Amino acid sequence: MARIYYLGHASFEVKLEGLDGKEKVVLIDPWISNPLSPTSLEDYLRSRENIDYIIVTHDHGDHLGETIDIAKRTGAKVVTIYDLGLVIEEKGVKNVIGANIGGRIKVEDLYIVLTPAYHSSTHGNPVGVVLRGKDVSIYHAGDTGLFAEMTFIGELYKPDIAMLPIGGHFTMGILEAAKAVELIKSKIVIPMHYNTFPPIKADPQEFKNIVEEKTDTKVVILKPGQEYIYP
Repeated sequence: MARIYYLGHASFEVKLEGLDGKEKVVLIDPWISNPLSPTSLEDYLRSRENIDYIIVTHDHGDHLGETIDIAKRTGAKVVTIYDLGLVIEEKGVKNVIGANIGGRIKVEDLYIVLTPAYHSSTHGNPVGVVLRGKDVSIYHAGDTGLFAEMTFIGELYKPDIAMLPIGGHFTMGILEAAKAVELIKSKIVIPMHYNTFPPIKADPQEFKNIVEEKTDTKVVILKPGQEYIYP
């Protein structure tokens, strides 16, 4: 089972059972102060007993977000591309796992893989991420355009849930994201990275209509502050 809590933009809290059988709490791209966020950073942290991991897909401010502050205050391990990991360590974060695009990152209780993402960044390559716990696989694409190797992500990691950007301008738009669903073949897709700013305005219902007409994937549209429980 997995619980996906949407914090707005590309920011998610994921709870899933780890390989050790215990629940793990993972923040992905925690820009909790984003304009669509349902909570303040202070209220969010007060409401959480623990955060085990923070995963950062790239160093743009709308994805790095409050990672450094959260990591210092909670002791969460930060997983990110190696070059950005060095920068985060220089800011005083102690538990950083710097890795690269490739195979499994060795953590004790989750299966983590950094995947390609076609985007820009200052420190290291932008990435997506695959998380796998005891029985659920989740793919967060980060900021990316469409690329054919998404087929391999689907084949190798068989994500049950995919989070894909649909806002266009900086990432895939609806047309490209719908094609990505065809390549990945996840059971569930959650649209993200839209309507935060005027340039990335998009209609998630249009995305849902296209995807569910062409594929067997179910589209789950979350408003910031909503949670989806799988299965």
